[in-house]
Order: sequence, then structure tokens, then C-alpha cells
Amino acid sequence: MNAPTELVRQHLIDPEICIRCNTCEETCPIDAITHDSRNYVVKFDVCDACNLCISPCPTGAIDSWRRVGKDSPFSLEEQLGWDSLPEDSEPEEGGAEDIPEDVARITAEATAGQGGTVAPPWSAAHPYLNLYGLARPAIATCSGNFRLTAEDTSSEIHHIVLDFGKVAFPVLEGQSIGIIPPGEDAHGKPHHVRLYSVASPRNGERPGYNNLAITVKRVIEDRDGKPVKGVASNFLCDLGKGDQVKVVGPYGASFLMPNHPGSSLLMICTGTGSAPMRAMTERRRRRIGRKEGGDLMLFFGARTAGELPYFGPLMKLPKDFIDSNLAFSRVADQPKHYVQDLIRARGDRVAEMLKDENCYVYICGLKGMEKGVEEAFQEACRANGMDWNALLPELRAQSRYHVETY
Repeated sequence: MNAPTELVRQHLIDPEICIRCNTCEETCPIDAITHDSRNYVVKFDVCDACNLCISPCPTGAIDSWRRVGKDSPFSLEEQLGWDSLPEDSEPEEGGAEDIPEDVARITAEATAGQGGTVAPPWSAAHPYLNLYGLARPAIATCSGNFRLTAEDTSSEIHHIVLDFGKVAFPVLEGQSIGIIPPGEDAHGKPHHVRLYSVASPRNGERPGYNNLAITVKRVIEDRDGKPVKGVASNFLCDLGKGDQVKVVGPYGASFLMPNHPGSSLLMICTGTGSAPMRAMTERRRRRIGRKEGGDLMLFFGARTAGELPYFGPLMKLPKDFIDSNLAFSRVADQPKHYVQDLIRARGDRVAEMLKDENCYVYICGLKGMEKGVEEAFQEACRANGMDWNALLPELRAQSRYHVETY
């Protein structure tokens, strides 16, 4: 049996929107771009994906990529003859039948609160799924590992950046990746896959560099407080720059953000459940000048400010960009506040957003939060002349209610 072809990203130029201004060819420092009377094209064997040509392009035609076999890229002759870009090819292996049992089980448990599998928002971008499996994982390199929480807190949460080089691993905000920890378990079997939500937007933690970020909490005790060493979390939190990681996926075709103008996001999260919210917020922040998005409202819970991931960056976001509501449950000499308490306090605004057909709800974090959040929604609706029990099925049917809890 032949080994599967390695997939890589090939840099292409979209002939349908290219205006032949020659900016890209003039910008490229290594002469990787050429043209004829019909098309501008990129030389696969010369381009090193430095991305210096991306920002000067007036139309965005230069920022086009396709997954191809490493040994079978599109030739210059093919590119020169195109009237439009070809469709992205399907992977040689993958599909629902190849999803690891652990991933399927975790996904089913996480999405139970939204009533099972639901469709993504109608305007969401097309997600790629299960491109890499256990038999052929993608190899990523750690390019950054930063502790997010204060050193004097017991909650150690890291922001980890994984670089895929030229390996094609496209993800969208709200998707997850699987990590295969090295080594074997006590029974001599490979460790199970662990899932982590992507914490960076679709164009990467560093735009144009084919990377992504995840948010990882070091596990040192179980939910009963007994000492335990999380296999994947400790492996990831101990990564050094240059260390390699086996990655499978991506997974997730539902918890995706809408793309249509005016769409609003109502986000509720705790702890590392902030990862997809951070990805969606960062996607909107990078496109803030386009004024294409609706309102962002966030309810974010942790024990203290020092244990709240992304607290510092969140505080720097403009108030007119995102309506942030932070709940802390373990601040000395202050009453305990949870996300559901703040939802009740902002009930009028929450009800207004729930009523808006362009508002999409995202809930991510510990499974114990689901009941409290739904009760708070119910109270907010009741106080504003709405029936939550009638509204919830509508939200689910319209793909406006998305839950991932663990």
C-alpha cells in the first residue's frame, strides 16, 4: 500500500479578481511571480510563503491558497490557462468514519446542550474537516508558549502557538484540533486524542504564517480535587520553542461564526472556554475598519482577574467594539459573581439581542454552567415579555444557539 501524499499549501493568484497591476511581481524579493498576457502566477518551487506580496495587492487576488500534494502542485502552464481558481481538492483520506471514537464521544457530550448536532450559521465559511487522522497526523512546531494567568495563582493557563509550515491545515473560528500526546499509557497503548478549541482567527495567530493558537490549562488535579497529572495538558504547557506536536483534525462544523454584515455575537464562557470567543473576537477586531459586523457582547467568568485568560488584552479593546461583562467568584471581601448573575443584571440588553434574528449565541466552558445560563436567559426573557421555552427551539432551528461544554 502506497503512503498517502503529503498535503501542502500552494500559493496562487485568483485570475477572476486580479487587475494585472504588477504590484505582486514588483514586490516579490525572490522572483517567484511571473505573468503572460493572460494571468499572473506563482512559481511553486520558488515561493517561500514570505507573504510580502499580500498587503500591497489592491484586490486581495494574491491571497489565494489551495491544498495540493507536495509532489503534484499546479504547474505554471495550468495556472496561466485558468479563468478561475480550481476548487480546493478533497483530502485523500478522512471523513466521519475515520474520526477517532474518543473525538466522536467528546464532541457528542460537548454539544448535548444545544440539542445535538446543529447546522452552522447560514453565512458561516465552509469548514474543512478531518484532514489528518491517527494514521497520518500533521506535524506542527511550537513557535510560542505564553502563560496567560498570573504566576501567583493556582490556575496555570497557556496560550500556545503551533506553526504548520507548508502543511495545509485550514481552520475556522470555533473549530477544534486534536493533539496526540507522545508515549503510551499504563497499558502500553498510545494515549488518546485530546481536543482543544482554536483560539486564533482563520488567518492565523500571526496573519499569513500558517499557524494557530490553542488555550490550555495545566491539569494537576481531577474535579474532586485529587492530585492527577494531565497527560496532554502537561505535555503542551511544557512545550519549548521548536518542539514538535502531532495534530489531527480539524473538527467541528457547527460552532462557527456568521459572516454576513450586521450579525451579532452573544458569547458566554468560563476558563479555557474562552478560546473560540477569543478567535471570533480577534477576527472581528482585525476587520474593524470594514464596519461589517454587528454587536459583540461577552460574559466571561473566572475565580479572580488573575485567573482570567486574556484579561489584559481584553481590557485594551475599545468599549464600543465589545460589551465585556466579567464575573469573578473568589475575590476577597466581594460577593461571588457568576456569568449567569451578570446575564440577569444585563437582562434587558440580553433579551434585546436574543430577539434579534441576526444575533448568534455561543456558550463554552464547564458543563455545570449550562443550567445557570439557561435559567438566566429565561428570567431575562420573562422580564421583557418573551417566552424562553418558545424561543429556544427557534434559536436552534435557525442555527443561532451553539453550545460546547465539558
